[in-house]
This record gives sequence, structure tokens and C-alpha cells, in this order.
Amino acid sequence: MRIVVFGLSITSSWGNGHATLWRALVRALAERGHTVTFFERQAPWYAAHRDLESPPGASMVLYDDWPAARARQAVDAADAMIVTSYCPDARLAAALPRTGARRVFYDLDTPITLAHLDLGHDVPYLPEEGLGDFDLVLSFTGGEALAALRDRLGARSVAPLYGSVDLEAYAPGRATSRFACALSHLGTYASDRRVALDTLFLEVARRRPSERFVLGGSLYPPDLAWSPNVDHFVHLAPGDHPELYASSAWTLNVTRGAMARMGFCPSGRLFEAAACGAAILSDDWTGLDTFFTPGVELIVARRTEDVLATLAMSEAARRACGEAAQERVRREHTSRERAAELERLLGGARPAMAVAGGVR
Repeated sequence: MRIVVFGLSITSSWGNGHATLWRALVRALAERGHTVTFFERQAPWYAAHRDLESPPGASMVLYDDWPAARARQAVDAADAMIVTSYCPDARLAAALPRTGARRVFYDLDTPITLAHLDLGHDVPYLPEEGLGDFDLVLSFTGGEALAALRDRLGARSVAPLYGSVDLEAYAPGRATSRFACALSHLGTYASDRRVALDTLFLEVARRRPSERFVLGGSLYPPDLAWSPNVDHFVHLAPGDHPELYASSAWTLNVTRGAMARMGFCPSGRLFEAAACGAAILSDDWTGLDTFFTPGVELIVARRTEDVLATLAMSEAARRACGEAAQERVRREHTSRERAAELERLLGGARPAMAVAGGVR
């Protein structure tokens, strides 16, 4: 298939979880014989922090102003076009004339999208008329999010397409003193993570002053105070992640509030850490046990005391947890598995013009 994607950024992972997902998925699609053209607006923030100029498997179209003619030409020649959440030109892409290409919207941020709608906000990456003109709507979040996309935004055909990991990019790394710590957390700051971050990470560091903790990610506000034993790295490129995981006794996953409340929302960081053999602590949310077995493949933490108890586990128990998670992710959550799933989904989506009676 020839697939055209209108997305946020694939060339910069600074404060952008979409990049890692698309890099993995595009490479896997290319391995299966598909071609992917990725349209990305040259936003100043991402252009200034570009960490992968030419993602393997992707033909890049980097632009300053919406390239209407080139976008039409690409979609005319495509078998599928995918518009994503947070794409700065999503509405323009969605308004392109219908061709034989299957039209897909991929919401990588469904709970955030729905939360904005609840507050009456305009969501600039959603077409004003909703999602009814797309043949297929994919969601990074499953569960009740799928019904909400149908009921509130008019999506006619919905399916989850969860995150994944590229096993060529994420494998056990070498432990170094640079990141050596009792607990690490990797993630861009978001206000709806703040309480969980303080409970499960910063308070733990305060209570274990003799141990080192590593925090990686951008956009942390100056009023968020942490103890001297927390080392903050403003940005860690994906190539640094295996070294971080190898150097951490445990690594912590904290889910955004809106996503945790909706459930079935595995962060790509979970799969990446597991692929590296890391021992994982995670906050709790409905559906977590669909992806990993709590108590075996990761440890669920709800309180500061849960984290402290986990840090006190034996080395053998910690290693067993990391190895079990690694086996699970290699079996079920690779980018190759997701690419095959997307392939099946695109094969099953019919153009709206071919649906008898119009709307299903």
C-alpha cells in the first residue's frame, strides 16, 4: 500500500511522544513492503530540536506553508491517508477532495480530545463536522473511548491501534554511572500527571535521600520542587533510553490523568522499557492487565509506600519482573505486530462512497 500521513512530528521527539510511535510503525510498514509519505509542518520548536532527520521507511515532506497541491497529488496516488491528532493542519488535510484512498483519522490522544470537548474547547485537529467523513477512526486508547468516538464525534467505524516498540531501537542497554539510580521516570511534564508524579516519584526521593533518582523530560515548571538527590535531564533522545533503563533499578510509568480515568491507555514508554528488560512500576488504570500481568510483568503502585516496598524487593525478584515483561512485549507489542494489525484494518475499511445507504 501507499500510505500518506499528516501528523505532528516524526523528526523530533522533544516533548513529543508521537515521534517514537511513528518511527517504529513506519519502519515496520516499510519492512512489509508498504511506502509511507509523512507530511510535517516545520514548527519552530521541533525544527530546533530535530533528532532524526530521515526516519527509516518514511519519505518526508517538510513544509512551512500548507502544500495544498502536493498534498492532493500524494493523496490521489495513495491507497490510504491518515490524519492524526495534534496535526497542525489536520482540518486542511481532512478537507482534501475524496479519492479512492481510504480516509483514516488516528487519535493518539483520545481522552485528551474528549476532555477538551467536555470543557467546550475548540479542538483544532478535529474537523468541525466531526469524524463521520472518515472510513475508519483509530484510537491509541481502547475501552469506552471507542464508544465516545462514535457517539460524540460521529465515527462510523472505530478500532484501537495501541502503541508498540521497535525492537531494533529498544533492546537491553549497558548500565552506566551517567544514569545509575534506584528509580527513573521518563516523560514530558503534564499538569494532570503532577499529583501521581509527586506521590510515586518525588516523595519517594524525599524519603530515600541517600539514593539517586533520575527524571527525564521537558516542560517541567520551575515551581515543581524536588530534593537534591533527583537529577533532571531536560531531554533524552530515544537512543539514550536503553542506557537509562539498564542503569535504573526500577523505572516508573505515570499516565496522564484523562487517559488513566478512561483506561486501556498503554503508554509507548511501557513497551519500550519492557523491551529493554527494565523492571517497571506503573500507576493503575482499567485495562492495564490487558497488556501486562500486574505482580508478574510489572508492579502497580498507588501510594508512596507501594513504591518504597517495591524498591526493597530482592534483586532476583526485580530481574524476574523485567524478564517477564520483556518476553510479553516481544510476543505481543512490537511495531511489527502493530503494522500487521494496521494492514488488516486498512484492508477492511471501505470508502464511504461505496457504502450502500451512505452512513453505516
